[in-house]
Amino acid sequence: EHQNPHLTLPVNLTRRRRRRRRRRRRRRRWTSRSSSSPEALPRSSRPSSPRSTAEHDTPPLTPTTLINPPFCFSQDVPKALLPVANRPAISYVLDLLESSDLKDIIVVVEGQEAARLVGAWISSAYLDRLVVEVVAVTEDIGTAGALRAISKRLVANDVLVISGDLVTDVLPGAVAATHRRNGAAVTALLCSVPVSGPSDAASSGGKDKAKKPCRLNIVGLDITRQFLLHVVSGTDVEKDVRVYKRKIRAVGQMEIRSDLMDAHLYAFNRTTLQDVLEQKETYRSIRLEVLPYLVKSQLRSAPSGGEGTIVDETGNAVVPLSSNLQCLSQHRAIAPSAFKQDLLPSSGSGTHRCCVYIASKNKYCHRLNSIQAYCDINRDVIGEASHLSGYSFSSHNNIIHPSCVLGSKTTVGPQCMLAEGSQLGDKCGVKRSVIGRHCRIGSNVKIVNSVVMNHVVIEDGCHIQGSVVCNNVQLQERAVLKDCQVGAGYTVTTGSDHKSESLARK
Repeated sequence: EHQNPHLTLPVNLTRRRRRRRRRRRRRRRWTSRSSSSPEALPRSSRPSSPRSTAEHDTPPLTPTTLINPPFCFSQDVPKALLPVANRPAISYVLDLLESSDLKDIIVVVEGQEAARLVGAWISSAYLDRLVVEVVAVTEDIGTAGALRAISKRLVANDVLVISGDLVTDVLPGAVAATHRRNGAAVTALLCSVPVSGPSDAASSGGKDKAKKPCRLNIVGLDITRQFLLHVVSGTDVEKDVRVYKRKIRAVGQMEIRSDLMDAHLYAFNRTTLQDVLEQKETYRSIRLEVLPYLVKSQLRSAPSGGEGTIVDETGNAVVPLSSNLQCLSQHRAIAPSAFKQDLLPSSGSGTHRCCVYIASKNKYCHRLNSIQAYCDINRDVIGEASHLSGYSFSSHNNIIHPSCVLGSKTTVGPQCMLAEGSQLGDKCGVKRSVIGRHCRIGSNVKIVNSVVMNHVVIEDGCHIQGSVVCNNVQLQERAVLKDCQVGAGYTVTTGSDHKSESLARK
């Protein structure tokens, strides 16, 4: 063999192929195919926190990642491929799944062209790491419609559904363990509302966001904070929140929370999910329709009446939003510890259990579903949530690629990132911003709290603050942007001053 190495090479390659085939067969025995979103980080960027015994022992689910349409300023790039700290957003989701040993995945993408782009990226970035099937579905059918389109592909007992724009370090295995321990029909991940506000409330960014009142989600939990008893979307919250009195009577006590965000990560019982999708053909949203339907249908009928509750003419309890009420309760003697045993039996008896997994406050959880959220996540991933990026930071707490060229008296502050091939002229200042690949930036340019994507040209004297600048944009001399979004390929003319505008080619 040592004398003729050419004979050993084909043998070694054949052995490797056989080993790969055997590994894939083992995976298929235990994991059903699933749908997820594209783009993954290198191995060094995977969450490093140790998995608990419950997470490790939980059998694999069918992970399903749903990729939403792109933002208005980036029609040429699917949302899943938008750069977050110069890595595609979907990579954070795929690495989460990989860290939980969920490696057979179905990625559901709206639109044929977007699916092609996403599939090409995944096949190159996750070769020999994940088995991913990218499925294109019709545009504008919603998350429930996307699941309905691939329903026949889901064969595992449980299905894990993850939005492709989720950036978090909460391991799906923890949600899966809670789901199976309680025999639930659905288990939803809830997390603390980000400092910038709930990401379910889309915003245009900038000062406009501060002027609009935040609409919070209202959830009702049992005293153990494991079961979801009531849910109202922020868009449906009116002056008062109405709760069925029979729910309070049945469970004895309900905690009303407005500080939790639906992270769009769900574990479903497959049979229950498919039944709802078949029966409710008009449902388009998981969060707004499927989840509330399951929550409403889970409790058995309970006798009405009783004291200690404000009731309207329909027999519902009314919770004034103006008060600081934390709990609605009646006498515990009405339902002494009967919640788990009697009111919400296992799904085999015909009723549903709706559960929650509440992430601890030290976990990071944010959704990239608004321009403001996009800016916030970019800053967080190179700031307080830098463990998600997988990068090694310099002594100045920033990341500057060795190929970057900086002019004299140019400063790059902490929580900044400069990707490869970018050049900055003299006397530039960059603060809390991300700059992409092969950008050409002139002298006396100031960039603050902004995201600048790839191949952008910024000429002398420009000022950019709180803005998103997409690929191949050109800013001519002394242009000023404040709280703006600039679409791909757009040219900002010399000396122009824009504030809270969306600029795009017609």
